[in-house]
Amino acid sequence: AVVEPYNSVLTTHTTLEHSDCSFMVDNEAIYEICKRNLDIERPTYANLNRLISQIVSSITASLRFDGALNVDLAEFQTNLVPYPRIHFPLVTYAPIVSTEKSYHEHISVHDITSACFEPANQMVKCDPRNGKYMACCMLYRGDVVPQDVNQAISAIKTKRSIQFVDWCPTGFKVGINYQPPTAVPGGDLADVPRAVCMLSNTTAIADAWARLNHKFDLMYNHRAFVHWYVGEGMEEVEFTEAREDLAALEKDYNEVGLDSHELDGDADEYDENEEY
Repeated sequence: AVVEPYNSVLTTHTTLEHSDCSFMVDNEAIYEICKRNLDIERPTYANLNRLISQIVSSITASLRFDGALNVDLAEFQTNLVPYPRIHFPLVTYAPIVSTEKSYHEHISVHDITSACFEPANQMVKCDPRNGKYMACCMLYRGDVVPQDVNQAISAIKTKRSIQFVDWCPTGFKVGINYQPPTAVPGGDLADVPRAVCMLSNTTAIADAWARLNHKFDLMYNHRAFVHWYVGEGMEEVEFTEAREDLAALEKDYNEVGLDSHELDGDADEYDENEEY
């Protein structure tokens, strides 16, 4: 929709203090995944929703099936949200592969784990290599054993392109469920023996907020389409308040990505200013 930036900013502002954890999904990112990974020339909402449903299924699988390491929804929140406002995890899913390609694709635990750290498999367009991870929840399902997971995560930790904030050294929470992902008859995704859904809290998602804020500003500077909202009973000041809140959220994400010594330096400057 043309007014999507308005709706997104207003909704985020209104729900920010009332939601504990919000999983972000970007239509543009999913559209590109369908075109690139699944060879769907013109994806429809049905194609997008099938992909989203696989992700929701993986997040809730531990509530429905047994596994070696079952993680419930409350544990996601505890491990992913370091501060109340920083509650927008980035969702990644692998393997996203069509039936035609699945016969010559490697779908080992190592391969799908590595794929989760590739920007091409993310449900929001941003580059985690430009930010730092605060926490990662890896939700495996299907033919997966803990030893393979440990080896895959150890390999990830050696990559220099994947950085964690220095105040959160552990970084990973793992869930393993024995139920493999189910392929929908006539669906887009191949029937695979194992899959992983990664929920990660990364400062890179500030890029998505910045992009949204920029689109909002382009329209609001001309007060374009605002009369429709005012006609429905809103006040113009609500737009300004929402935009300021989103700017503060963007700043919050940038601050939590600072190293401890950088924060100490800022605190020292603040103390000096207080004395004088």
